[in-house]
Amino acid sequence: MTESRRPARRGSTGPRRRRPPQAQRPDTSGLDQPRLAARDVLRAVRERDAYANLVLPALLRERRIDGRDAALATELAYGASRAQGLLDAVVASAAGRPVEDIDGPLLDVLRLGTYQLLRTRIAPHAAVATSVDLVRAEAGKGKAGFVNAVLRRVSEKTEVQWVDALAPPADRDPVGHLAFEYAHPKWIAQAFADALGPAAGELEDVLRADDARPVVHLVARPGEMSAEELALVVGGEEGRWSPYAVYLDSGDPGSLEPVRDGLAAVQDEGSQLVARALTLAPLDGPDGGRWLDLCAGPGGKSALIGAIADIDGARVDAVEPAEHRAELVRTATRGLPVDVHVTDGRDSGLTPGYDRILVDAPCTGLGALRRRPEARWRRTPADVQPLAALQRELLAAAIALLRPGGVVVYSTCSPHLPETVAVASDAVRRHGVVALDTRELLPGVPDVGDGPAAQLWPHRHGTDAMFLAALRKPV
Repeated sequence: MTESRRPARRGSTGPRRRRPPQAQRPDTSGLDQPRLAARDVLRAVRERDAYANLVLPALLRERRIDGRDAALATELAYGASRAQGLLDAVVASAAGRPVEDIDGPLLDVLRLGTYQLLRTRIAPHAAVATSVDLVRAEAGKGKAGFVNAVLRRVSEKTEVQWVDALAPPADRDPVGHLAFEYAHPKWIAQAFADALGPAAGELEDVLRADDARPVVHLVARPGEMSAEELALVVGGEEGRWSPYAVYLDSGDPGSLEPVRDGLAAVQDEGSQLVARALTLAPLDGPDGGRWLDLCAGPGGKSALIGAIADIDGARVDAVEPAEHRAELVRTATRGLPVDVHVTDGRDSGLTPGYDRILVDAPCTGLGALRRRPEARWRRTPADVQPLAALQRELLAAAIALLRPGGVVVYSTCSPHLPETVAVASDAVRRHGVVALDTRELLPGVPDVGDGPAAQLWPHRHGTDAMFLAALRKPV
């Protein structure tokens, strides 16, 4: 048993404890700031399971990065996050080792540099040199030399050449080849092909659209501002399908005056169409004005439904089990006839008798991957079954809260069949609801499937891949 050391008394000649030297933060003042910001986003995603689309805007504001620099940081951070699977395969080949054997901070920079080399017009020498600078400032010359060597090997081939070298053969595994080329896990690409059904030949178009930078969609609040007025104010373009939609090609939507004033918000046009479909669904009997959003957080659809309810003289209950998300719903619906309830939608305690209910259920989010850059690499097939069970439970609870003749619209931001058609069909079989032709609730929108449900697609409609099914309770 060793004797514990005691601190030497003042003036003693005994051993003294030395304070460990404080880790000095590397000097980043001379580094390329957009690339540094993108690197830090990739690091937050890897180390903390953070969401790139939440980390980056805050980081840009904190570091006062704007204009073209902000656009570059956004392209690099989101692009490298979306393309991670392809980038990792290329890095592993160029490094001669699995990415799991590469230090995380180096891998972040290698992904960033590889993305620049393969998927941007940035000069190769600039992509390599700035990447090496990021590593040298933090980890020294040795590791910087490793990054330099790997990226130089990456630069020896184009993206097309790397795909030809590393992707599964197109003739033997067409889905796997396309999944690799457009940076999707194969199981997700297969899920898209299954949902397309007879139109599975469009898989490449889906994956290409899903792999591209999406246009920002705004929603004009009904009764406050028209889409035409919003487009004029923000310099955008009116949407094709939703009467409330405006497309914004670039810029920070949070800085727009209509958004700051609550006259508009950021919302995918597909989500707008889902909310509008609920208000258009034909009831059996008069509309008593009792509407419900059973899965309300973070509040975008609740706000649009609430604005329409305000015009129609209806009132909306909005259910959200998490308090912090319920607060987001309150903020989004302030001034509207919306009452927020913090409770589980499966056992809400609400009084039955609703005319219209929206169940925008928690899902894998496979239809919104282009807006959540890192999500495709986090989801696994194991996520589907528990979510499908939850979706069935929520839809059953909604049907129990409907009045006879009322309508529930079930929606997901996923086209995956176990979360969409299977759940709606199960409700028809188990609960005796009647499937309406949901396509009629999307006036003017073409190519949404053979019915009775409807499926939106990014390559056809420019929206997230939203699924929706309208079900009416028999009288």
